[in-house]
Amino acid sequence: MSKGIALKLTGTISLIIFTLFNGYSQEPEVPSVRLMFYNAENLFDIYDDPLTEDDDFLPDGLMRWNFTRYNRKINSLYKTIIAAGDWNPPAVVALCEIENRKVLEDLLYGTNLVKFNYGIIHEDSPDLRGIDVSLIYRKDQVKIISYRYWIPKEFETEAFASRSILYVKCVVQGDTLHLFANHWPSRRGGVLAAEKYRMDIAELVRSKIDSISVTSSSRAKVIIMGDFNCTPEDPAIKRMTTPTRTGIALVNLSDTLSQKGFGTYRYMGIWELIDQIIVSDWLLKSKSGLSATGRSFRIFKPDFLLKNDPKYPGLSPFATYLGYRYQGGYSDHLPVLLDLIFN
Repeated sequence: MSKGIALKLTGTISLIIFTLFNGYSQEPEVPSVRLMFYNAENLFDIYDDPLTEDDDFLPDGLMRWNFTRYNRKINSLYKTIIAAGDWNPPAVVALCEIENRKVLEDLLYGTNLVKFNYGIIHEDSPDLRGIDVSLIYRKDQVKIISYRYWIPKEFETEAFASRSILYVKCVVQGDTLHLFANHWPSRRGGVLAAEKYRMDIAELVRSKIDSISVTSSSRAKVIIMGDFNCTPEDPAIKRMTTPTRTGIALVNLSDTLSQKGFGTYRYMGIWELIDQIIVSDWLLKSKSGLSATGRSFRIFKPDFLLKNDPKYPGLSPFATYLGYRYQGGYSDHLPVLLDLIFN
């Protein structure tokens, strides 16, 4: 091969390689927004609140909760949030079983999360133990328009000893989102085990969504996330997701995984998907702005959040406590994630 032909061939190959790589480099990246919900399992500080039943989580309480254990818990939660975002933590993280604003400040300003400039939405709930629903958000990505905490109307003049529903209206990448964060009453133990309480809260959420529908022509982008203390098959969930005559249609993105036996919480060896994300159908249909697909939802379950179950075969969430025994884990629930794409 002559020198001229070789040079020409080399130049042609270089042009092809440059064109290929330059073409790929010009591919626009699809921006995504990640949201996370996590039941933090009793994130208490070590100080007594005389207005709540937090005595078990004091240094001399039943759980022997002290600064070392508290600090480890804060760092475990930090690690989970960072990992859930692949080192770019989620734009929105809804949390439940949070005692007060102070523990959120310790999480955000006492760890490397301080670099991501999170804001806090928190309000004390009527829960007897003092555990609340809260939300943290990255101020560079999320603009808060308004927020409210609600309890069922019939309880506004009576005692209500559970968690309030948090509603947040915000703007993300120029698109308006309506977020509902939940921690519904437990099915196990006490008066609040009654289905009626969850049904009352489900109807509250449904009525608020219908109100949003009136002002948005049923095109609102709604995201409902939380620990519902029941599976997608439960009547209360079905009540909330059943569309009314003028209301927004809702889709439970957790339903498919639940039917396949996946879960976020393990009870007596059985996985239950009680931490769920439900969205308005318009979020799935929209061709502009933020949208989701049926695959946008997932359970976040890296190895470090799991542990061999000592009683039943298989893995369970690596909880902070196993009964009354401290084991230094993360939470008895797994987090759930929702990824939105921008069209």
